[in-house]
Amino acid sequence: MRIGFGYDIHAFKKGRTLVIGGVAIEHDAGLDGHSDADVLVHAIMDALLGAAGLDDIGVHFPNDDPEYKNASSIFLLGKVGKIIEKSGFKIINIDSVLIMEEPKISAYTVNMKNNIAAALGISISCIGIKATTSEGLGTCGRKEGAAAHAVALIE
Repeated sequence: MRIGFGYDIHAFKKGRTLVIGGVAIEHDAGLDGHSDADVLVHAIMDALLGAAGLDDIGVHFPNDDPEYKNASSIFLLGKVGKIIEKSGFKIINIDSVLIMEEPKISAYTVNMKNNIAAALGISISCIGIKATTSEGLGTCGRKEGAAAHAVALIE
C-alpha cells in the first residue's frame, strides 16, 4: 500500500468557465490556468502520481505545451490512471477537500465523483469529495481563488 498527497490552487479569472471535478459550475468567474484549471482534479492527479513515486503533473503535462492549452483535466486524469496502471498499481481510494468560499458545490459532488470514477475506471464509492471555506481568511477566504487537497491510496 502506498499513499500520495496532492495540492493545487488557482486564482479566479473573469471570462473563464468554472470547472471542478469535470463539472461546469455556474459562477461569475472560472479558475485561471493553462488547462481548464480544475483545481480538484489537479490535486487528485498529483496524489496518485505521488503515491506511485512518479513525477508531478507539471512534468507529465507541462503548462508551456500547446497540446494542453485549455485541456480537460478529466481527460488528463484518465491518462494519469493509465500511467498508474502501467506502473503496476491499482487505485484503492481517493479522498479530497475543496477550499473555496463560493459557489457551494454540494449539488455537484455526485457528478464530480461520477466523472472522476469514470476517468479512472474505479467505483464511485472509492472517491470522497468534501468542501470547506477558509472563514474569510487568506487567498481562498478573500474569494481570490480556490484550492484543493487530495490523498490517494494505491496498491
